[in-house]
Order: sequence, then C-alpha cells, then structure tokens
Amino acid sequence: MTVTAPRPPDGGRPVRPRPVPYDPPLEPGLAACRELVEPIPLRAGTILANRAHFATLVPPVEEAIGDLPVEFEHVTAPGPAGAPDVELTVLRPRGRVRDAPGLYSIHGGGMVLGNRFFGIAELAEEVVRFGAVAATVEYRLAPEHPAPAAAEDCYAGLLWFAGHAADLGVDPGRVVVSGASAGGGLSAAVSLMARDRGGPALAGQVLDFPMLDDRNDTVSSRQYDGIGIWDRNNNDTAWNALLGDGRGSDSVSPYAAPARATDLSGLPPACITVGAAEVFRDEAVDYATRIWAAGGRAELHVWSGCYHGFTGFSADTEVSRAAVAARRSWLHRVLGGAGRPR
Repeated sequence: MTVTAPRPPDGGRPVRPRPVPYDPPLEPGLAACRELVEPIPLRAGTILANRAHFATLVPPVEEAIGDLPVEFEHVTAPGPAGAPDVELTVLRPRGRVRDAPGLYSIHGGGMVLGNRFFGIAELAEEVVRFGAVAATVEYRLAPEHPAPAAAEDCYAGLLWFAGHAADLGVDPGRVVVSGASAGGGLSAAVSLMARDRGGPALAGQVLDFPMLDDRNDTVSSRQYDGIGIWDRNNNDTAWNALLGDGRGSDSVSPYAAPARATDLSGLPPACITVGAAEVFRDEAVDYATRIWAAGGRAELHVWSGCYHGFTGFSADTEVSRAAVAARRSWLHRVLGGAGRPR
C-alpha cells in the first residue's frame, strides 16, 4: 500500500510534508527545465497552449538523429478495434540487421502533450549502442481522447512491432518496452495488457519516472505541490484530462493507471528509475515493491535529491551519468549482453 500524506486531527487538508532538498549540482538544470518546458502552468484551460509550446521543443527527426548511423522510416499500423490507425517511426542501424534487440518506445508528456519524436535523439543513441531496432509510437492524447485510447494505441503499435519482428530483423524474444513519465506509465500498462491478453512476450519494461497512480495522494506528491518540475498540480490536471469524473473511483482501469492493478505477477522484468525529489517517487517505489511481493523481478533506482526527468536537463552531472549507466547496464543484462553497458 502506498503511504499517503498525514492529515490534521480535524480531518482537513493534509499537512504538506517538508520536501526532500534538491542535489545542488542539479539546480541549474532544474531552473532551465522549468523556464523552457513549463512557462505556462498546466491547468485544464491551458492544455492546448502548453501542447503548442511543447511542440516547439521537439526537433524534426532528421535533426534529432543528426550524424548517427541510423536509418528511419514512418509506418502505419492497424489501430485498436473501431479506432484510427497508429503511426510509428522505426529506427535501425544502417545496413542489414538480423536478430537484433527490439526497443519499443512510448513518449512522455503527461498523457496530454508530446508526440512520438519527443526523446527520439536518445532513442537513436540506444539503437547505435545496442545494435537495436526501435519503434516509437504516436498515441491519442487526452482530454480529446480519454482513457483507454492512449494505452490501446500503444498496445496496437506493439502488436505490429512484434508481429513484424522477422521483417524488421528483430529477435522476438528480446523486445523491451520503455518510456519516461507518462511513457513510463503507458509502458507499465502495455506490459499488463500483453500479460492479460496473451500478447507479445516482452523481455523487459523500462519505467523511467513513471506516471502510475491517478490518486496523486502520496507523501511525495504532497511534498512537491507547487515545487519543482511536473508538480502535484500539473499531475492533477493530467489525470483529470485522462479520466474525467471517474478519476479516483474504483472503476479506474489498471490499463489507465497501472498502480490500480491488484495482481503484478507474471510481468516482464522491470527497471524502474525515479528521483527522490519528485511527485512520482512513492508510487514508483510501491510498484516495484508489489512486483517483488508477487515474486517478480524489478530493479529499482531512487536517486537522491533528483527532480523529475533529471537525466535530461542535468545530463552532465555525476548522478545523471550514474543513472543512465545503471539503466544501460540493466538493458545489457536483460538483452543477453547486447551492446555496451556504459
């Protein structure tokens, strides 16, 4: 059970706990991130403005890949039943590829922002490092498309990627689903869907700073209410957009909020990364703990004093380099020694 913030004796609004201080070397990156990414507070009436601003921060795929020896193509896959087709971009090393690891990537953006090209530069680097074939999926955003649209789109894209493994040069036994923030939550959802529907047998799931719990009532969510990047208020806005009036009720599906899953057995191995100084800390720790309790495999890294998404804007700090190396080490092990762990 996730620990929730303490309430005063009169049962009123929970007392705001003292936040974990940020690691000083990370503070310049945090300030830059807030200035560039969150100049407009994310509220119900500002989602479209934030979406338009966010789009200006995502470079074209050609620019993101740059001089890396990576080829790409855009493909269309059948969407969920009764829904539009799903767009994906496939990245592969130049030249013929056989029996390569498969990296299925889901972008972040709080379920309301972003597109499949967000984070594609980092994905291209992993393609080179691991000799992998990757796909990044476009999914429908809330509030125009509430749950389960995003998760169903992501699962449809995974079915296409796994079903075309031979054509793509992918070893179907070495496919990992990965994502950060909302992408981490959707990666967890897709892993649950694959288990429950008898879908592709995933080799692993990478959940970076994952958005898992619509209730948003943990100690860490209260600690970062009005503080840092992607604070509790932004998180409330995103969950409201995704779930509407059903948010917080017993009807919320684990495919929308994976923390709602009562059974975490039988899942692929998980690598979960989170900062100690961010909203998602406690739900990430709880998710790993419940995987272990169900007899599953999870590797959990909680990085001291780190804000949400710290490896992006504070990439040159020692702790960020350590976090990236830890994730790559896990991928190296799960993918059977493919690539270089550092």
